[in-house]
Order: sequence, then structure tokens, then C-alpha cells
Amino acid sequence: MHTRKYPQDIIKRFRGNPVITVDDIPFTCNTVFNAGAVKYQDQYLLLLRVETLEGKSCFVLARSVDGYNFEVEKEPIMVPSSEEPFSIYEKRGVEDPRITLFEDKYYIFYTAYSKYGPRIALAETTDFKNFKRIALVSQPGNKDAVLFPRKINDLFVRFDRPSTGLSSHIWISYSPDLIYWGNSKVAMEARPGFWDSDKIGAGAPPIETEKGWLEIYHGVKGSIGNKVYRLGCALFDLDDPSKLIGRAEIPIISPREIYERTGDVPNVIFTCGVILEDNDEIKLYYGAADTCICMGTCQLQDLIDSCIS
Repeated sequence: MHTRKYPQDIIKRFRGNPVITVDDIPFTCNTVFNAGAVKYQDQYLLLLRVETLEGKSCFVLARSVDGYNFEVEKEPIMVPSSEEPFSIYEKRGVEDPRITLFEDKYYIFYTAYSKYGPRIALAETTDFKNFKRIALVSQPGNKDAVLFPRKINDLFVRFDRPSTGLSSHIWISYSPDLIYWGNSKVAMEARPGFWDSDKIGAGAPPIETEKGWLEIYHGVKGSIGNKVYRLGCALFDLDDPSKLIGRAEIPIISPREIYERTGDVPNVIFTCGVILEDNDEIKLYYGAADTCICMGTCQLQDLIDSCIS
């Protein structure tokens, strides 16, 4: 089922990768990548970012009974809004959805993109048929937001990634109502000299474990004429997730296959969602080279061990 190549990667690639390409999208488009992931009513759902030929992204839903073979719906389920206050900030697309189940609702942080740059927006659904936009929940220049699946000290919590200069880091923010966010501080920095030296950003929503909040994130390192996106993982304190308590020194997966090395944006592995199975298997879905959707698996404990070894 999975390839034995690349033993240096904790994530073991599905032998049938990519699981979704542009050929699977029922309408003409440029690329498909960066999908939010969730399990809903015994189905695996991916909320795909699909870029149209004009270069604007929308969201399309894909369903699977086994997590490997997906059927893509015929029409986008969410397109750039024509209504204010969202319209002006989504004129260049909606991007990179991350889904968190919180009590009885599924909240979706996504990036609203316009000439003003990226901005975090929030939507919700209970049935993955009807989606409601809630609010724009950051200033311009912020993205890569993931919502924690429960309140901490009676506050909603998120990781995000404001643009703060040459290097961009993962920040943590708090909210009483999901709309107004503050008390922001740096939670984890990019590491000079490492594979994640240029910038980092949250990937999938945090997973609660006995050892702490596990965050799978992307890290970027530049080289001559190119940047390489890899995935890593880190642990944060359960009671105070602004405290970093463990971080893997090496990536959990790096671009190696041809579908990760070549495409619209070469040398990119980028995740917006994972699914934790009852047997503690992690199913990780990732965009490869901004061109297709792939997946790989590992055991939850393997990621935890890599953070604290």
C-alpha cells in the first residue's frame, strides 16, 4: 500500500500517489492542491483548493470511503464572495482551508486573497453542504491559521502566521468569540541554519495528545533560484500552548518524488489537514508542487517521539 523508499521520511507515501490531479476535477482548471481534511459520517472529506484557468482559487469537495480513492463533486462548494465585507478581500481567490471540529460545528479558517494581500477568514458548516462565512478575522498580511479543537482558559485559540519581515514565524492568538483576536505572541520561530530557516507556518489543526499539542507545520529554506517546502512537527504545552516543549530537528517528509519536485511551484510539500484514525494512524494529505494532492501515513507516536528525542 505504501512505498518503502525514503526511509529518512517518517511519513510513508501512498504507493498510488497522487490521489487527486486536475484530471479528477470535473471542470476545467489549472491545478488542485492544499486540501483541508476531516472525517464526517464515516467518509473522508477533502476540501480542495482548486485554481481556475484565470488564476483564482475556489473550494471543491471530494469524498472517499477509504481515504485513498476520492470522488470529486461536480461544482465548487465555495467561490470568492460577491457580497461585502468579503468581496473586496476575496477578489483574487479563497485559499488553503483548514477544518476543525469544535463541538457540533466544523469551522474553516481560510485565506482570503486580494490586492491587499492575504487575510484570515472564517466559515462554518454542520453538513458540508451549506457553508456560512462568519467574519474576516485578521488584518492583511496574516495567513496559515489553524483553530484548536477546544477552548483553553475559556478562550478560543489559534496558530497563525503574520508577515513580520524577512523571516516569518508561527504566532498564537486568543479570542472570546472567534471574531476578535488578540494577546498575540510568537509561539515558534524559524530556525537559522536548519531546513526551516526562512519561514514557517502552521499546517494541520493541532492534535491533542498526552504529551502536548502536536502541530504539523511547513518550513521553508531558500537555495539558489529556488525555495524548498518541507513538513515538520512540534509539541506545545497542553495548558499553555504558547510554550514550545519539543520540536523535531529533521523534516517528517521532504520533496523527493517527481510529482513533488516538478509542477507549478517546484519542490513543495504543503499540508492543510490530517486525519487521526482510531488506531492512532495519521493520514496526512498534502499538496505537491502546487499541482496535485498526495497522501502518506505514519503512527502518531512516531511524530511525538521525533519531537522529544
